[in-house]
Amino acid sequence: LSTTTDSAAWIVHTVPGFPAAKTGYSWPVAENARGHLLICLTISESQINAIAASLLLVQPLIHYNDIPKTETAGMPYFNKLAEGKIPTLPPFTSRQTIHTQNGATPVAVHIYSKSESSKYEIYKKVIVKVLKKTIKVWSRRDSKLKGDCRGSQRHIRLIKSPAAINGHNTNLEADITNWAVSDPGNIFCHIDKPYFVSL
Repeated sequence: LSTTTDSAAWIVHTVPGFPAAKTGYSWPVAENARGHLLICLTISESQINAIAASLLLVQPLIHYNDIPKTETAGMPYFNKLAEGKIPTLPPFTSRQTIHTQNGATPVAVHIYSKSESSKYEIYKKVIVKVLKKTIKVWSRRDSKLKGDCRGSQRHIRLIKSPAAINGHNTNLEADITNWAVSDPGNIFCHIDKPYFVSL
């Protein structure tokens, strides 16, 4: 996140090694054959604390932070995040909603997060219930994962690799983005972890 006056940018990405603070970056040629996703949202500075509240649960590594304390005095979640603090008490799941900075038609972005220590299976117990739709996801296969995880009249459908999506041939190894898409529908989710079953 970076801020200027009352604007900020939040970048969600799968670009390898980006960004590296205060150092140069060269795109790895080997990554040309892979699929990558970059989402950049322009938001109001007031949205930063809501994003930080969600990130706090997933314990991210902060590469670099030079925002002065005077600018984050009213952002308790951001300050906890920057200081490496983690929540130790429930709830271990969070939903935050932010809006892009567009006066005429702002876009709502819903952020769901859970603590790595929680037993919630975020697809079945959080995302499918909220969307009330079947979702499709890539999956790293494992012996405990069933082909169809059933919810209340809703399912998590695992996309077998390789696959043809909209006429384009792809496979799990070439698409390192973790995503979910509603079926049917036009809801797209960017996921920061591959699908797996929590025990």
